[in-house]
Amino acid sequence: MMTEPYFIDTHAHLHLPPFADDLPQVLERATDNGVGRIIEIGYNLDSSRAALALAEAHPQIYAVVGVQPNYAVALPGDWLAQVRALAHHPKVVAIGEIGLDFYWNKATPEQQETVFCEQLALARELRLPVVIHSREAQADTVRVLRAHAIGQPGVMHSFSGDWAYALQCLEIGFYLSLAGPVTFSKAHDLHDVARRAPLDRLLTETDCPYLTPHPHRGKRNEPAYVRLVAERIATLRGLTTPACAEAVWYNAAQAFSFAPVNI
Repeated sequence: MMTEPYFIDTHAHLHLPPFADDLPQVLERATDNGVGRIIEIGYNLDSSRAALALAEAHPQIYAVVGVQPNYAVALPGDWLAQVRALAHHPKVVAIGEIGLDFYWNKATPEQQETVFCEQLALARELRLPVVIHSREAQADTVRVLRAHAIGQPGVMHSFSGDWAYALQCLEIGFYLSLAGPVTFSKAHDLHDVARRAPLDRLLTETDCPYLTPHPHRGKRNEPAYVRLVAERIATLRGLTTPACAEAVWYNAAQAFSFAPVNI
């Protein structure tokens, strides 16, 4: 059992320029706020390599590698082989972030779905979970996951839907990862999901440097603030923060095959 809250940020982008000047201080603040692990997420080949480099340099950081839907264009012919090679590293814990994005539409829906399905197959081959990016594409994301990922472990990154969508994702068997918006006073659908979802299917993330939680909105997000996400979930569910932190830690250990589970 944990004697103190021990938080996990399951989705960060610390390799991005906003952290170039003070990453050591950012990591120190995370530790000071009880953040024991950070999962650095790739979204294309270059960022996947950067995620792995951070994981190799810092024991508390793990990596996720893959190609996000907005980068599903102009890929080299061996892109999937490159992802596969990166994924064999022992500090890579999932394939991601992958999925569909019909908001930006930087790639056609057909291009996005092809790259999505190829990476779902790769994750099955490597027995790795998947981290899903879905924006303005809920119905099609569910359709693809039902066709290709039933029984496959996965995480809905920065879940932003209502309870009906949450229930569909839970029925597929995926975890719901909540980020800064759950702390916003008007995020009623997210509050409902945080209350109603099984506690053993919830995760916490920052998606830093984006989606900064209250009361720091408008500033750069960072892993230390994942504590605020966990505290808000705990309040919504009528739990203590340590109880929520322990449950989420255990969930992350199951989702990403971490060991040991408890601290």
